[in-house]
Amino acid sequence: MKVNQKNNTQSKILELLFRAKGKTLSGVRISEKTGISRVGVWKHIKAMKLSGIPIESHFNGYVLTTPEDLLAPFCFEPDLRKTLFYYPEVKSTMDTAKTLARQGAAHHSCCVAEIQTRGRGRLNREWVSAKGGLWFTLILKPDLPPPMAYIYNFAASLSLSRTINRLSGLNTTVKWPNDLLLEGKKLTGILSEMETQADMIQFLVIGMGINVNNDVSKENFEATSLKQAMGRPVSRRLILSQFLIDFKALTQNVDVPKIMALWRERTSTIGTRVRVETLNQTLEGKAVGVDDQGGLTIETQDKGSLDEKSKGKKRETIIYGDCFHTAKDTTI
Repeated sequence: MKVNQKNNTQSKILELLFRAKGKTLSGVRISEKTGISRVGVWKHIKAMKLSGIPIESHFNGYVLTTPEDLLAPFCFEPDLRKTLFYYPEVKSTMDTAKTLARQGAAHHSCCVAEIQTRGRGRLNREWVSAKGGLWFTLILKPDLPPPMAYIYNFAASLSLSRTINRLSGLNTTVKWPNDLLLEGKKLTGILSEMETQADMIQFLVIGMGINVNNDVSKENFEATSLKQAMGRPVSRRLILSQFLIDFKALTQNVDVPKIMALWRERTSTIGTRVRVETLNQTLEGKAVGVDDQGGLTIETQDKGSLDEKSKGKKRETIIYGDCFHTAKDTTI
């Protein structure tokens, strides 16, 4: 079952429970407010509980156990709720967002889900999307040519990093091209795709998966979560709300040099030894910079040089690829 703008009955019930602020609400009261029978109320609440919404049934009614973590549109500021699409479960927020974009969803809309059953990362890798994480996709319709789409990826990772740092007091960093790390472990993965029309962007979707309150202990890569780092559950709604506000302000009038300069201040990639895998090659060396076009410059050893100190190094700039940090390089 979807609890979104189209499912008015469940949305009304959920909003009543949310407005109760953790207090028990009787079935009679919900019935009066929604105009459906108590049996109908029970059936709808049962369906919502099965979809994973944290509702408890008590002898005197129902209670939403974690109202501060609810992601339904009515929980957000009026300006945000107009462009927020919420689903308890989807195959992929990326695919759902594409459908919404084609159906006319506005610029800066957001599709968010409790669970993704077929979430994906870069190169179509499976992205495990368990309950408790924050899984969403931005829908963007900028009046820009396709080569400029990259700046929104950098703006998204920059904005999310500073939002999380401000709310939590932690020190997340951005990893080229667009992941977030916390103490060297993966906290967030970001993926973008776009459709074009003629020589302009028709829409751009940026999928973001944040490990918030989900269990990452069984992941097959080094990962961490905000709950693990802070030792307590964290409000996903507050993160999403503050991020959407910050990101919209940052991209209202796109200033490429400013965004890239701010991004470079937060990156842990520059100065680190890296391995970058592209479709055609693998490069290993020291990351020495990221230019305003988003390209990563790597300093590698030129094996063909006889003078290793003065001529044994060369630099290459990579526009796209998978980047892995191998070690911090403290050499000058």
